[in-house]
Amino acid sequence: MLQKYIYQAMNESGSTISGVLDAESIETANSILAARGYIPTRVAKKRSASQRLIWISIRERFAGVKASELILFTKQFKTMLKAGVSIINLLQIMEQQTENLNLKRIIGSISHDIEGGSSLYDAFRKHPKVFSSLYCGMVHAGETSGTLSNILERLTYIIEHEHKIKSDIKAAIQYPIIVIVFLAVAFFVLLTFVIPKFVNVFVRSGLDLPVPTRICMFMYQFMADYWYFPVGCVIAAIIGGHYYLKTANGKFVRDTFFMKLPLLGSLFIKAAMSRFASIFAILQSSGIAVLDSMKILSGTIGNTAIAREFDRINEQLEEGRGIAQPLKSAKYFTPIVVNMVSIGEESGNLDEMLNEISAHYDVELEYAIKKLTDAIGPLLTVGLAAVVGFFALAIFLPMWDLIGVVK
Repeated sequence: MLQKYIYQAMNESGSTISGVLDAESIETANSILAARGYIPTRVAKKRSASQRLIWISIRERFAGVKASELILFTKQFKTMLKAGVSIINLLQIMEQQTENLNLKRIIGSISHDIEGGSSLYDAFRKHPKVFSSLYCGMVHAGETSGTLSNILERLTYIIEHEHKIKSDIKAAIQYPIIVIVFLAVAFFVLLTFVIPKFVNVFVRSGLDLPVPTRICMFMYQFMADYWYFPVGCVIAAIIGGHYYLKTANGKFVRDTFFMKLPLLGSLFIKAAMSRFASIFAILQSSGIAVLDSMKILSGTIGNTAIAREFDRINEQLEEGRGIAQPLKSAKYFTPIVVNMVSIGEESGNLDEMLNEISAHYDVELEYAIKKLTDAIGPLLTVGLAAVVGFFALAIFLPMWDLIGVVK
């Protein structure tokens, strides 16, 4: 049965050509191209229209929405809303202009829900993977108070602010992760392919192997004889850790562990404090009640360990104890946060004090990231020197003994 195959090939002059031909199999297609005097470089079965539609549907289903795309969506929404465009027309325009297939589908769904009589808040919260509880909560506040365009402007600031913090932290830890991965690969290659060849020479010469060389050989023999054990442990740890970290307790253990790490721990706490202050300030200036703000913060702080503290704070707030006192008894909230909140609460300028806290921790975070980056270089150098030195001793110590025996 003939099927269509797309191909790329080189002709007699060395130019690349492409096209479609009918053949019974890939082998037949290659033979046809060779008979025409072409050198095939790529031959693949052409997808049917239905297969292309299925692939597009899968890609659309699993495509994510980047922070930059969400920021652009929010800015466009606010701009057109201020210009007096109706919500339905606004969403229809944005659906046509959006390039992200997943976001296009979601905008279409929101537009359909609103046409059916749903509120903007209810339509947004049907898509929690794109619109967080903070996003939906602020949309609800803006929709209720009639100040949606102002709320969207503040929301844009929050998303941009958090995107910058996350990008800075990722940039700070990306380099050491890459170095550690390559270091682990180099360790494995040296241990598996290099050291055994030298050791065979040393053993045949009747040398007494030094401790570093014996350690290397022990690790090599263990990996050669029981390779399935470490591989199985690594796979089990990855799979088990993946599913455990999806649970509430797993997230709590992970976040608590990260905040106790040297160098990195203070970074995560400062990022959480900056996020808490900036979000809380905007929620307060948007007219959202303190209890509702704390519930929104609990779901959007991005740290399960701190979110659990919010649950305790809420219990004390319901008893009428104010904000500063519950924060003081909670973990992870620094004295400067507690004192500034207390001053803002007493003076009636809580949102202003929260903005000051956010600005302060933004500066602190930049300094902490710079400090981490400066500290990583020497630490990685020491680690690299230790690995290289260990293997150098494992090879050169017996090498010197071998030279003595030869002499």
